[in-house]
Amino acid sequence: MNENRDQVLTQEAGEIARLLSYVALLAVSIGMFLEARTIPTSRFEALGAGAFPMLVHVLLILLLISAIIGSVRQIPAEAYPRFASQAILWAKTRRLVLLMFVFLIIYITAMPVIGYPIATLVFLLAFLLTLSPKTKKAVALCVTLALLFSFGLNWLFAEVFNVFLPRGR
Repeated sequence: MNENRDQVLTQEAGEIARLLSYVALLAVSIGMFLEARTIPTSRFEALGAGAFPMLVHVLLILLLISAIIGSVRQIPAEAYPRFASQAILWAKTRRLVLLMFVFLIIYITAMPVIGYPIATLVFLLAFLLTLSPKTKKAVALCVTLALLFSFGLNWLFAEVFNVFLPRGR
């Protein structure tokens, strides 16, 4: 009996994961459709270069919408709260990994704005201080490494290699 229940829960989780993948693909396809609209047209073709990608993405969007509807119909209503609690538990157990991804996204988006040295210093400090032990020696080592790899590498690339890393606005 317990084995059957586990199998049902696994199938429900798989269906919800499939539904989430359909939604993610739909968002990407809508973005690609909007991007295809910006392709410039040529004076030699009436439809333009973006017509075929737009057609492909419209068909893909329609297919994904029908798949989402079919998937929602298959999943029982009580499966969603169970899946949400499992997803929250999964995220809690992997919180450090997720936090590092958040740090990385902030770093990548901040670098063109504030420049390589400052963005790298803040990123490395946050990264290293999150993962290292909370002792004075470890904090001093984290600050030293962050300074070395941010301003030191910036100096090395600029003065030795004549390659200028992003300076920011």
